[in-house]
Amino acid sequence: MIKFVQYGCGKMSKYTMRYAMERGYELVGAIDINEDIIGKDVSCILEGEDVGVKITSVSDAKDMLKDAKPDVCIVTTMSLMNDLEEALKMCAELGINAITTCEEAFYPFNSSPKLTKEIDEMARKNNCTITGSGYQDAFWGNLISTICGATNKITKIKGRTSYNVEDYGIALAEAHGAGLTLDEFDSKIASVDKISDEERKKMIDNGEYAPSYMWNTNGWICDKLGLTVDKQTQECIPQIAKEDIYSSTLNMTIKKGDATGMSAKVTTTTKEGIIIETECVGKVYDETEFDSNDWTVIGEPDTHMIINRPATVELTCATIVNRIPDLIKCDAGFVPTSKMGELKYNR
Repeated sequence: MIKFVQYGCGKMSKYTMRYAMERGYELVGAIDINEDIIGKDVSCILEGEDVGVKITSVSDAKDMLKDAKPDVCIVTTMSLMNDLEEALKMCAELGINAITTCEEAFYPFNSSPKLTKEIDEMARKNNCTITGSGYQDAFWGNLISTICGATNKITKIKGRTSYNVEDYGIALAEAHGAGLTLDEFDSKIASVDKISDEERKKMIDNGEYAPSYMWNTNGWICDKLGLTVDKQTQECIPQIAKEDIYSSTLNMTIKKGDATGMSAKVTTTTKEGIIIETECVGKVYDETEFDSNDWTVIGEPDTHMIINRPATVELTCATIVNRIPDLIKCDAGFVPTSKMGELKYNR
């Protein structure tokens, strides 16, 4: 039986814990920073009968992990590698396999190479595997590479995806600039990419760069297809509220004319001549909006794929759980799912 610990008991954990237990995996611990739930049974998240597992404070996480000796730690907290440094290094130090929904962790080699190398070396030393997975593994990665596998010649890959930041918690909403005035958005979000290629490289090398989700997705696609990146750029554009709109996640009303989130556009040119243009739109939705994926592989032949209203949260969590067998049998180190084969359904 696979034993697992849930690290982060927010909105996503409701599904990752249930899905993993339905697979027959044993929950042996849970970790969070929220004082309101620390010490309570995880049933307060699952909304069911007591499970017999209490939520541990992050300050006591290391001792709990040593005692519980899980095979896997599922990390569903933040979106950037710097925010997960403590959690992932703790798992790597203790020799515990870890899989995270952190979007940058999907392919962090092109945005946080120094930290990724440190975690990779620790994981190799202690014979465990660290990876990032989730929604992007299926809908921005494996689906696209499968279409590419049915194409004779590729000149360009174009992708656009949208998601409601309300579904993922306050950290993600704030990272997308939701609730900021346009001046605040420009200084806190957009200004990061109003730099030269040399300045961006320096920031990446120093671990100071804040990539959009597609920055890492483009890197994953190139790795999966065996493409060599020549140049990659990013632009973040505010999504503007047409009317006042309330955000339950931010607990505030976003005023007309302020940012509800952002569109991040990433363009990658490769030495093989294939161009990858991707855009992710994360914002507080109004009543007319819904999640969608729109991808086109251009070449011979062209293929266009649209998926509307995917259950993004549930699909993210199911993907994480379905990747656990791949994680456990994989070589040690920080290994992207581009190296793990296609995503498969595991009962």
